[in-house]
Amino acid sequence: MTAGTSAPVTAPADLPATLGALRASGWQSLPVKEELRRNAVRNIAAGEPLFEGVMGYEDTVMPQLENALLAGHDVVFLGERGQAKTRMIRSLTGLLDEWMPVIAGSEINDDPYAPVSKHARDLVEKMGDNAPIAWVHRSERFGEKLATPDTSIADLIGEVDPIKVAEGRYLSDELTLHYGLVPRTNRGIFAINELPDLAERIQVGLLNVLEERDVQIRGYKIRLPLDVMLVASANPEDYTNRGRIITPLKDRFGSQIRTHYPLEVATEVAIMRQEARPASIGDVTVTMPKFMEEVIATFSQQARMSSHVNQRSGVSVRLSVSNYEVLCANAVRRALHAGEKDVAPRVSDLDALAASTGGKVEIESLEEGRESAILKQLISAAVLTVFKQHVPGDKVRDVIAAFDEGAVAHVGEDIPSAQMSTVLADIPALREPVLSLTGGSESPALVASAVEFIFEGLHLNKRLNKDSAGGAATYRSRAQ
Repeated sequence: MTAGTSAPVTAPADLPATLGALRASGWQSLPVKEELRRNAVRNIAAGEPLFEGVMGYEDTVMPQLENALLAGHDVVFLGERGQAKTRMIRSLTGLLDEWMPVIAGSEINDDPYAPVSKHARDLVEKMGDNAPIAWVHRSERFGEKLATPDTSIADLIGEVDPIKVAEGRYLSDELTLHYGLVPRTNRGIFAINELPDLAERIQVGLLNVLEERDVQIRGYKIRLPLDVMLVASANPEDYTNRGRIITPLKDRFGSQIRTHYPLEVATEVAIMRQEARPASIGDVTVTMPKFMEEVIATFSQQARMSSHVNQRSGVSVRLSVSNYEVLCANAVRRALHAGEKDVAPRVSDLDALAASTGGKVEIESLEEGRESAILKQLISAAVLTVFKQHVPGDKVRDVIAAFDEGAVAHVGEDIPSAQMSTVLADIPALREPVLSLTGGSESPALVASAVEFIFEGLHLNKRLNKDSAGGAATYRSRAQ
């Protein structure tokens, strides 16, 4: 379950309902960081991941996060956009106990054994062991705030509630307070996304939370010893230019963990498969060839190394996911026009990536209008890289010979898969490399995709000529 996205969970009926019953059950109160540490120890000792759904960090980020949890540290995740920082933060709730008892009616999750709010203290003093207990699910023990310049101390810490004052309470009465997000996440995890964007005077308000573990509101002579794990995220570009974390606050975070983009194509492919929405639409079934997945992932990896792409803004994994989805969508559109039920994305579908890439990659070019040409170069480089990995030169020597003897091939989105697959009969030498790419499948859709991929790879490898017009292309010998 992801914190804040699911419907409220009903507590089991057999949980203690009063303070006396809770004591009799043997339940023990633990600080939230001790609770996280205990459950992290259990997962680590069992060889289980801290949480599911985050890939590529097994040997880099996760050991650092494990250390931070075992050390009981507050944490800053530092990394570019699309590096799963928010996902990791939200997933930390999975390391909390499933249910936590609080004094019923408490706004700040008061510990039944050590209540801190006036409401909870008064209730326990009045009712003793008969004080009612409520149970909070771990998904509700998470608070989150996106740091914006207009964020106020009232949002985070709290403010006097004028309605409660108007009801007749004195200003000095603690019950006139409206608690902010941090106190309401007492005994839980509070996250601040894009921390450097938080105004420096507001960051000062977090100092007590991190060090003294309390809050002060409007000069009230009250002390709320909060039990909160504070986690923050920051983009390195924002961290140094648009904003900064003030030195005293930065010093109070125990661990700073640097995240990164997938280091390997296989990891990026696995993330795409996990995150992309279902490819099949209506009656059309889409089969994504492995080599086309690798082209999408390699394109993102090439963009992260390109001097034409602004690396300070990053190239998010969301680019790969969006490109995967758009490539499938274009294949479906092609199938609908052709009246086909089974389809596989082809090289000719890669032109559709311009729309899904434009808003996620910042192209740096001295010449106006060069963006599309640079994107095409990156896509071609990705196709060539994957082609060289999957199609050895000796496997296509006879294919090149067939073109030298006069063979000509027409491809494009207007040519149905069944028609494309007949090229195996026209050029028998294609059969072995094609079936190697399709894993032995002779599905017309997969065969058509593999055929077009081989032709484009040979062209990019300067072994075939290519004449393009719109969405169609013709491949012929370089001698013609």
